[in-house]
Amino acid sequence: MSAQYDALINTPFGAIAISAHGSQLAIELLTDSPSPQNQTTSHPQVAKAYTQITQYLERSLKRFDVAYPPGGTAYQQKVWQAIASIPFGETRTYGQLARMIGSGPRAVANACGANMLPVVIPCHRVVAQNGLGGFMQSKEDGLRVKKWLLAHEGIDISRYE
Repeated sequence: MSAQYDALINTPFGAIAISAHGSQLAIELLTDSPSPQNQTTSHPQVAKAYTQITQYLERSLKRFDVAYPPGGTAYQQKVWQAIASIPFGETRTYGQLARMIGSGPRAVANACGANMLPVVIPCHRVVAQNGLGGFMQSKEDGLRVKKWLLAHEGIDISRYE
């Protein structure tokens, strides 16, 4: 496992890497796994995220309660709170979130791109008005990961294609 990750969970799309930097938790979605085995740590914050993400992947957890210290700007935190309120198996458009918080869709999209806790703060549930929208800051295969996460939650992704 890479020294930059404290835990790794293999998934059908690649892997979910979890790390702690001081008191800040970070999650990275990888389109390829750097290890054939899941790996965890005794770090309490990382271990809790690992357990909850594993439960999410098994469909036995639908809402996370991983504590994470506030990072980002006040605006980003406001967007992330709105994203975290989207229920499992549902989506919202960038425009719907923007109206909810009194902002614009592009600003919401930018805050989505700055999300350091994907899956826990489920930015994959935010879609464009006419399509999937972006994901993983346009990294290669990012939309494949978004499609997998949405399908995992029972969302018919064909309506976005």
